[in-house]
Amino acid sequence: MKEQRARHILQALVQGIDPLTGEDLAPGTVLQQADVLRALLAGVAALEQTAARAQRRAQLPGNVGRSWNANEEATLVTVFRSGEPLMEIAARHGRTLRAIEARLERMGLLTPEQRSTNNSFVTPATGGASRSQPP
Repeated sequence: MKEQRARHILQALVQGIDPLTGEDLAPGTVLQQADVLRALLAGVAALEQTAARAQRRAQLPGNVGRSWNANEEATLVTVFRSGEPLMEIAARHGRTLRAIEARLERMGLLTPEQRSTNNSFVTPATGGASRSQPP
């Protein structure tokens, strides 16, 4: 069952409507109990969150979250040193600007001060890495 259909069914039940016929449900059904309504609403919210997450994910570049390989890093270094704008590099690699800057910083080609995006791996209080593994 598709998520949109499931959400429609749950919303109808929450409203006291038979999702198949569109008629009001009979009074006194289990669906009118507070705990059951809360559970139905939780289901609706979960489906809405899943749909929103999928929509956000669809708008991200194709390589978000993927590991870098040696060829991609070599290309990154070459185009960066040639002066290609970082936004164009990000588009070419299917990554975010933040990912490009982070990779360049990790490779020693960009300093934290040169980044236009923030580094979420550095904690403001200590300035140290917040990851448990060494870089």
